[in-house]
Amino acid sequence: MVFRMEDRRKSRRMELESKLIIKGLNGSSDEEVAIEVADVSRTGIGFTCECQLDIGSVYEAYLTIWMKEHLHIFLEVIRMEALEGGRYNYGAIFIGMPVMDSKRIEVYDTMDRMENSDTTNSTDNVNDSDSANNM
Repeated sequence: MVFRMEDRRKSRRMELESKLIIKGLNGSSDEEVAIEVADVSRTGIGFTCECQLDIGSVYEAYLTIWMKEHLHIFLEVIRMEALEGGRYNYGAIFIGMPVMDSKRIEVYDTMDRMENSDTTNSTDNVNDSDSANNM
């Protein structure tokens, strides 16, 4: 059975090339599991891994962000999608994330938007000047 996750994000999510290690807090396992981060926002994270995690469970995580900083976080799995090949796609929210760590993600988001806005504006200006030259 394949579940499709509905997009219910409260914050814009950004792609981030990083990995984190998670450990279950429910006492059933203290095994560390590598996961692939798909996207991250100031309120949550999307990731894939080969382990089946429990929806509603809280996991301890160490997230490496873009400046090679490590954030010690807790996350609650709220969505799961079974993928082909024994992999799973998850959506999780941060639990008790310090304001400073949330702000670090928010600053990166703002910088990313500004860069994308500058790129779009530069392309528009080139296209406008090309149009003016052809008149």
